[in-house]
Amino acid sequence: MEENKEWKERKVSLGNAIIIGAVLAVVGVVVGANWKNWFGGFMPYLGFSSNYSSDVDWSPLDEVYSKLASSYDGEISKDAVIDGAKKGLTEALGDKYTVYMDAEEAAEFTDDLHGNVGAGIGVEMGLRDGYVRVLRTLPDNPAREAGILAGDILYKVNGEEVYNLESEEIAKKVRGEAGTEVEVTVVRDGEEKTFKLKREEINNVSAYVDYDGKTAIVTVTRFDNDTGTMVQGFADKFKEKGINKVILDLRGNGGGYVAAAKDLLGLWIDGDVILKQKSLHYGDTEEKTSSGKAILKDMKTIVLVNGTTASSSEIVAGALQDYGKATVVGEKTYGKGSVQELQTLPSGGKYKLTTKTWLTSKGKTVDKKGINPDVEVSLDEKYLDDPKDENDNQLEKAIMEVIK
Repeated sequence: MEENKEWKERKVSLGNAIIIGAVLAVVGVVVGANWKNWFGGFMPYLGFSSNYSSDVDWSPLDEVYSKLASSYDGEISKDAVIDGAKKGLTEALGDKYTVYMDAEEAAEFTDDLHGNVGAGIGVEMGLRDGYVRVLRTLPDNPAREAGILAGDILYKVNGEEVYNLESEEIAKKVRGEAGTEVEVTVVRDGEEKTFKLKREEINNVSAYVDYDGKTAIVTVTRFDNDTGTMVQGFADKFKEKGINKVILDLRGNGGGYVAAAKDLLGLWIDGDVILKQKSLHYGDTEEKTSSGKAILKDMKTIVLVNGTTASSSEIVAGALQDYGKATVVGEKTYGKGSVQELQTLPSGGKYKLTTKTWLTSKGKTVDKKGINPDVEVSLDEKYLDDPKDENDNQLEKAIMEVIK
């Protein structure tokens, strides 16, 4: 891209990705000249049981593999094509939330989920609207201090274009040894912005609390295994601190474990349904909070949300809104109404599979619709231009609402 040319959003071609994935799948699933005889032994490596039966006629793939094996100018690695088959099978579904990860990718995904990211710049990123974007910046870390914002498109790392890579690949390029420098270029409102940052060991807790008089401002950055316990620890001290109002800030929170959202909601909702789930294979189910732990059920609460509030965060915001336990303030949420499960394969890889869709406790659909705030407030452009400016008007509005 020439320096003076106007940025034009170039979306990753899903069609190309599916075609490439399908080719990899073809190579992988037909390894061996005798497909029919070999298929049964191969299926466990793809995550299916050895007695798996399919109504799909796979025999035409023999012809394709025969051509590849006889004409490809190079060696065909069985391990590589098996991994390619796993990726291709999942990519061909066209569901961006269903992915196959090899053992290394699975380990990195687990580390990310628990906030163990090592040295980097302190951003959480994910695919949104065809691009890998910054979902949120972490407090007391280089990216936020430099002025990188949620919603920015990750465009270049050290001058190399990365906008068409997966978020995991971009994250690898951003991370490195603590104390080393990295140059990150983002696109914001059609303009490129470049930041030179020094990598640091990332301080990445899933929740923290600040106080404004008798108001506790609880920020939850993701839903990790210990998030509910952590926030309960904050809440246990509210009485001795004289706290009588809570602002729950879920802006930029892309989700995490449903069980963690359930634990958190148990502080406000006592033994009631917090979401309904529908599944082709698992049937319809409901999730309820436990009883006797809702120590905040009568405390005035405001929930802050924005366009990158997604998944488990929407479960929390939706349930508190449904039960009238909180006023939701900010911008319409992202709209991710599906549930993924991690399934481990004998190879050490994992499938992250979409297994369910969910509705709010009152049956409202969230997927691709989001949750509409009770009080709509867009973040002030002054704050967007300079996040070091303390003028966070959404938080100011939440404070005004909570003292009404």
